[in-house]
Amino acid sequence: TRAAGVPVHVTVTGQPRELPAEVDQAGYRVVQEALTNVARHAGPATAQVHVEYAPAQLTVCVTDDGQASPIGPVTPGVGLRGMRERVTGLGGTLQAASRDSGGFGVRATFPLGDST
Repeated sequence: TRAAGVPVHVTVTGQPRELPAEVDQAGYRVVQEALTNVARHAGPATAQVHVEYAPAQLTVCVTDDGQASPIGPVTPGVGLRGMRERVTGLGGTLQAASRDSGGFGVRATFPLGDST
């Protein structure tokens, strides 16, 4: 994404640990698709990636300060639908919407259960 000209800042909170393979891959794919959408649709923007490890869940958020407006509805394309299917297929939730301050945000939360 940086090579495509989009500055990206990454933060990780919580205690990083081994994740179930399907959660690890799905989290990666959500970040990958959300950053692809920033590069394609946000115009001049900076992206923020936040990965949060909590005892019972993993949350990945990708936000940007691009040109999305909070006024219009989000029209989900193939990428957003694919993210939603991937996340909900693992029992998680996905939120994707324009931000009140401008730009767009994607937040995926994956339950980890007792096995991690």
